[in-house]
Amino acid sequence: MQMNDNHINYVEFKASDLDKVKSFYSKAFGWQFTDYGPDYTAFSESGLEGGFERSDEKIVQGALIVLYHQDLESILETVKASGGAIVKDIFSFPGGRRFHFSDPAGNELAIWSDK
Repeated sequence: MQMNDNHINYVEFKASDLDKVKSFYSKAFGWQFTDYGPDYTAFSESGLEGGFERSDEKIVQGALIVLYHQDLESILETVKASGGAIVKDIFSFPGGRRFHFSDPAGNELAIWSDK
């Protein structure tokens, strides 16, 4: 799959019980899951790739929309210059790096790169 800069690439949800959520989505919709440690599972066969992060926090914003960009440092500066606020600075995870930002309305999104 070709990844394009500035396109929605991934959606991430939170869940307190990953086994329960995996069971539900696989039974109800036929989604398939790949575990990445005890606190994260990715899903496929849903039309858009995504994952569930285990969290004990109350779920307020249920989905994290993740965009792709090959140059994180450059797009981070563009986001800031355009009025976005950095919520989580660039960090590494299995498969790449990303940062989180909030838009002027307060929505939190993320941008990731495999570079």
